[in-house]
Amino acid sequence: MSTFDDYVSALEKLFVIEDVEAWSPAIRSKTVIRTGNKRCFVDPSIAVAAMGVSPQNLELDLKTFGFIYESLCIRDLKAYSQVLGGRLSYYHDRFGLEADAVIHLDDGRYALVECKLGSKEIEEGAKHLLELKQLVQEKNEKEKQIKMRLPDLLIVLTGEEMAYTREDGVKIIPVGCLRD
Repeated sequence: MSTFDDYVSALEKLFVIEDVEAWSPAIRSKTVIRTGNKRCFVDPSIAVAAMGVSPQNLELDLKTFGFIYESLCIRDLKAYSQVLGGRLSYYHDRFGLEADAVIHLDDGRYALVECKLGSKEIEEGAKHLLELKQLVQEKNEKEKQIKMRLPDLLIVLTGEEMAYTREDGVKIIPVGCLRD
């Protein structure tokens, strides 16, 4: 075991970091879908404290702020989905199509989630989710015997204050609305 692996193991045992498994549905070739785990902070404030950044610094570096926000969303989604007996994964392929989180429930239902901090990014998140749903539909049209369930929900989890459903069915939900 390498020094890096030792550190990762220690951080996992201390509940500082945890992995989110990749979701690998049979909608694309296995070589196209990223199958490695995504490593996240259990509490995103650890990353903020370790970097020594202030809220003002994060406002100036929206890319870093976006990563911190995604980590916060994943933490909350994990906690609330576990109450329902669910689990969390993510989807990302080499073409840039992604869902930051996929919530799976024991009865087979699942939701695709994109985490977007601001209102300007909502359209991009919704586009990714609709493209992923379209991939599942195309797979079902080709595969007549074993069809894959379509996602039950498409959610853009945002830092905005207003929850609503778009005309295309994508739910826009502020992260502050998540509850058990």
